[in-house]
Amino acid sequence: MSKVRIYTLAKDLGVENAKMLELLDGLGVSYKSVSSTIEEETVELIKEMLAEEAAQAGGAPAQATAAPESDTPTDAGSAAPAPQADAPTSSEEVPHRAPVVTIMGHVDHGKTSLLDYIRKTKVAAKEAGGITQHVGAFEAQTSKGKIVFIDTPGHEAFTTIRARGANVADIAIIVIAADDSLMPQTREAIAHAQAAKVPMLIAINKVDLPQADPDRVKTDLTQLNLVPEEYGGDLVVVPVSAKTGEGVEDLLEYISLTAELEDLRADPKGTFGGVIIEGKVDKQAGVLATVMVQEGTLHVSDFLVVGENYGKIKAMTDSNGARIKEAGPSTPVQVLGFSEVPSSGEKVQSAKNEHAAREIVAARASDRRDAENARVQRRLTLEEMMGPLGSVRTVNLILRADTQGSVEAIQGILARKESDDVKINVMLAGIGAPTEGDVLLASTAEATILCFSVTASGGVKKVADGKDVDIKSFRIIYELIDEVDRLIKGNVEPVFEEKYLGRAEVRMLIKHPKSGTIAGSYVTDGLFKRNAKAKVTRGKQVVYEGTVVGLKRFKDDVREVRTGFECGINLDWNDVMEGDIIEASEMVEVEQN
Repeated sequence: MSKVRIYTLAKDLGVENAKMLELLDGLGVSYKSVSSTIEEETVELIKEMLAEEAAQAGGAPAQATAAPESDTPTDAGSAAPAPQADAPTSSEEVPHRAPVVTIMGHVDHGKTSLLDYIRKTKVAAKEAGGITQHVGAFEAQTSKGKIVFIDTPGHEAFTTIRARGANVADIAIIVIAADDSLMPQTREAIAHAQAAKVPMLIAINKVDLPQADPDRVKTDLTQLNLVPEEYGGDLVVVPVSAKTGEGVEDLLEYISLTAELEDLRADPKGTFGGVIIEGKVDKQAGVLATVMVQEGTLHVSDFLVVGENYGKIKAMTDSNGARIKEAGPSTPVQVLGFSEVPSSGEKVQSAKNEHAAREIVAARASDRRDAENARVQRRLTLEEMMGPLGSVRTVNLILRADTQGSVEAIQGILARKESDDVKINVMLAGIGAPTEGDVLLASTAEATILCFSVTASGGVKKVADGKDVDIKSFRIIYELIDEVDRLIKGNVEPVFEEKYLGRAEVRMLIKHPKSGTIAGSYVTDGLFKRNAKAKVTRGKQVVYEGTVVGLKRFKDDVREVRTGFECGINLDWNDVMEGDIIEASEMVEVEQN
């Protein structure tokens, strides 16, 4: 009995992939993704269900029968007319937008070649005056609609943008050469995509070469817990050739399917928001900045604010080099109007006029100064670095060692350290000293870099200090493991209990012009400590609970006073009376197994 892929059936029947998956869920049919296959019996059952729905809707059957005709490629584009026709009540919903895709992978595996092939075959030749306008991104027109590619391949650029709080890419394509398989930068690229929590597709490039071995690549991927669909997992792997174009159409199809499942939407009429892809200084034009529009619509003459810089758009160019007056969501444009070059990854917002732009810049400068002052006064706590405490917490680590054997040994020990409360996530494990790319990843993923028998260079340490990233080096493996234990302990919510310290009797009161009422007391049991918790009992009634803010012996401030000694106890309360009993206690952490 023949089988049909889910996305193929959805296209033939003129329904969205998400709707098709809902129907399968209702029938209890298991699947990995929209590229999974289903039996012909299930196909017939789904057709019957859709026919019944169409009959109940009244007038909708015509669309179901018309769907398989030649205009089906257009009904699954970025703003699909067919789904809107199915549900006229949803016409007020936020419209779909084109997906933004970044391509990453190891050097020489064909990232740029793949982008060049897509650009040559999918972009209309509208270059201004025959000169290529490098905008930093380009739009590809496919049978499934528009797809936007960020034309800065490499995980460094991708993570630099993320390091400033902007997630510009919706989908990440990891390019792996069929004749080379997984390499160090491949593993780094995968780690960066996972840290960004964006959908990931694998493109196995160079399948046209005689020595190509795509099956080896797929097998190696399973070592990273990435299981291709044909092996029973949910990872989409597409064999391609940037030279011949083999498989590129399939890759574009999968990008569109993934975008449809992600349900990417943006309101062109909403408040403008965007991200700087790159900035540069042109000798003739001046400062040029590439902006990816994410929300709303950008117009010529709009005032834009980027960080502590603002400008008025004098001219705007699309990715084909043509002058345009406005740009909607998922549109990369090059704008002229800034006086300073903005940094990649900076968020862009619009202002009503120059006065409003100046106010925003002034407020940001004030906030930055306050943050810098606060940073000088304190270091980030472990909870702030690792995120809020929850039921299951994750310790993110980047591991660097001198040999592969050391890496595997340490990973084996770390795997045994996990518990029901804490998960150890080794985001990246490699041989050699840590790099600036490691620091960027650690900064965005809030991870600690642990080094065994290798040390970071001065330049990398300087970058790490600037981004508040911890790089810790060890020569003895058990010291490294002890550090992991400390991280785990710090990431587990501590349990405290109150411990009794001592008791004192108030025998006289001393009025002090600055400290208020000081209780002249005699310690009858245990000891008293400064900053301990205090409970005042009058007869059988507790009249106060607070803190011992000061302890004195005669005129001297002391840290503690023991049994049999007199002292002056200063509470943050002035209504203490002679005869009162003061009990001191402190909160101590309970050792957890």
